[in-house]
This record gives sequence, C-alpha cells and structure tokens, in this order.
Amino acid sequence: MEYIGKDARMLRAAVVGLLLGALLAGAGASERARADSSPFAANAMWIWQLPKAERGNRLAIVRRARAARISTLFIKAGDGRNNWRQFTPSMLSYFHRKGLKVCGWHYVYGRRPATEATVSANAIRDGADCLIIDAEAEYEGRYAAADTYMTSLREQVGASTPIGLAGFPYVDYHPSFPYSVFFRPGGAQYNLPQMYWRAIGTSVERVYTHTYRWNQPYARPIYPLGQVWQSPPARDIKRFRRLATAYGATGTSWWEWSQASRSAFKSATRVLSGPPSPRGVDPVTLGRGARGDVVVWAQEHLNGAGAGLPVTGNFGSATETAVESFQLSHGLPVTGLLDPATWPALLRVAPASTPWASQPARRSISARAASVTAPSATAPASARLPSKRDELAVRRR
Repeated sequence: MEYIGKDARMLRAAVVGLLLGALLAGAGASERARADSSPFAANAMWIWQLPKAERGNRLAIVRRARAARISTLFIKAGDGRNNWRQFTPSMLSYFHRKGLKVCGWHYVYGRRPATEATVSANAIRDGADCLIIDAEAEYEGRYAAADTYMTSLREQVGASTPIGLAGFPYVDYHPSFPYSVFFRPGGAQYNLPQMYWRAIGTSVERVYTHTYRWNQPYARPIYPLGQVWQSPPARDIKRFRRLATAYGATGTSWWEWSQASRSAFKSATRVLSGPPSPRGVDPVTLGRGARGDVVVWAQEHLNGAGAGLPVTGNFGSATETAVESFQLSHGLPVTGLLDPATWPALLRVAPASTPWASQPARRSISARAASVTAPSATAPASARLPSKRDELAVRRR
C-alpha cells in the first residue's frame, strides 16, 4: 500500500513536511499527556490463565508484581461469547485492595458481535479498570460485525470507559482489518499493538519503525505490547523498553506472565539507567493505487471535511482529487498524496464514520457526506483483500 511514485510532487512537499510533520508529533504528545492517567500508562503484565500464574496464588502474584514494579494486570475475561470463570468481582476486589489495577481482555471473533459486546461489558460491570479488545484474523473483512460490537459495547459501558485495541501491529499486512471501526470516535481510545519482534521474525528496531509508521494515522496513543515468551534475549527486552520511551510511550505491557522465564521477567521490569534519545518516524505516505483500511480511514476524514467520497478503501482518482482539494484549502503543497505534511491537518477533522451495520441513527454523519455513507454496503471494497501475512499466528491465546 505504501506509495513511492510522483517524485516531483513529493520533493515539493518535503520542506513543508519537515515543518508540519512536527504538528503530528505535537498532537501525539498532547494525546499522550491526556492518556497518562489511563490504566495503560503503566508497566503491565498479561495473564492468560490465572491458575498458571504463580500457581494461582494471588498473594504470590501481588508480591512478585510489587517486587517487579508492575502496577497493572491484564487478565483474560472472555473468549468469544463466553465469560471466563477466572475473572470475578472477588478476584478484582482482592487485587484492588492490594494496590493493583486490573484490566480485562477479551478475544473476539465477530460471529456474534452483540453477544461478544455483552461479554466484554461484563468485565467492566465486575469492576475492571479497563477493557482490552483482542481482535485478530477472525475480524478481517468483518466491518459490520465490528460496527455492531463497538456500538453495543459503548451503549453498555458508556463513553468514558478506557478501551484499548490489541491487534495486529503491521497495518499494511492486513488491508481488510477494520481498524477504522475499532478506532472511530466512540471506539477504542488506546492502541496496544502486539509487537512480538521475535515471533514476527524481525528486530526490535524494525518492529518499532514498521508499527509506528503505519499506526500513526489512526491517531491513538500507542502502548507497545512486547514479548517475554519464546525466550527473547535480555538485551532485546531492554531495547524494547528503551525504544518505547524514546517513541514517547508512557506504558508498556508484556505477554505473558506464566510463559516468562525468570530472566525475561526481570529484564522486562528492572529499572533502566538513563533516558534514551527521542525517536520517531513519519506516518506512511499514500497515493493512487493504495488500498486498505488506512485508505478507508482517510476517506472518512476527507468526507468529514465535506468531500462526499464513496468509502471504498481504494485510493483512486476521486480520492486523489479530494486530497488535492483538501491540501489547497489548508495551504499545503498540492501533491495529491497523503504525506507527512497532510496527515496532521486531515486528522484534526472529525471523520464521517460509516454505518456498516445498517443502523444510521447510531452515529452522527455530516450532512454533506450522508449520501455516500448511507448503509448501502456492509463493508468497503478493500474488505475483500487478503492479508499479506498473519504475523501473530504463532501466539497462543
């Protein structure tokens, strides 16, 4: 999906990109500042099966968490349409009394999204501090299901409940995954990409560069999810933590408590010396020929600005013209590209979210975009695109 052509236009945008690209970084810093009080702004450890964490001894979990400066536990609360019995009000109350925050995470499939939303909401009703949606391959192409799930979930838990999406880190590998639905206004406020460098088969440096370049357009605070399973070297775990801070993340979490060796656990939680130098990458540049959900997201933002585009997920001539018009009206170099100079301005526009589940009354759609965002389809054309690779396929859930 990443666009490479139009050298002349990109050259004209380069200077402005250097200046205006800082606006996106500034917006990210502002988002991070607002997110600092969230349960995700912490050193957190995931727990899949509670009986396997310190053999289910809650006091032992508390003691090890305190010794390791872990302040938040992400404990599995549900799988599909089933609540997990380990996630109970009494368990939550115990850890809360001991000074730990607990968030419930729920693996969802999209087959019965309304039921799954109720299972997710049950974790909040039980007293969880936040909810994490673990949506992966099963949700690819399922825009209507994601729409139904997010709408029902918010109706049950309210608008302010902290919700994070822990999904694929490589957006470009999954052009049909409905990030734009999960991250729409009223959706998940936080992004916890599963950045398992060793499982993916890459380096810590590369997993950060790739993940941040493609996730920045969704404009949600990123809290990197690293791995302490598969016995990663201690130096990699420490590097992951340093880069999280360098990229501006205020919290990290680790998969998974019972699968971490003593050495890995220590490397993920030991105090690091010295602050790292700030790091960052530009958001991805898109142009004609690009396809996928990030184009859906851009088209919805362009419609929020009054473009009146059909939301297809395909970057064709109409989208290029809309981008040029947007750039002209905002004093940007007219390149027709979604580049580092254009993304910051576009992301300040509220998107005209598409009612894929055929319930237009649920959301407010701008009058100028209403005619093209009416529920005439349950998914964009790009929802039929195959994934490039499932980089999380080896992870057990």
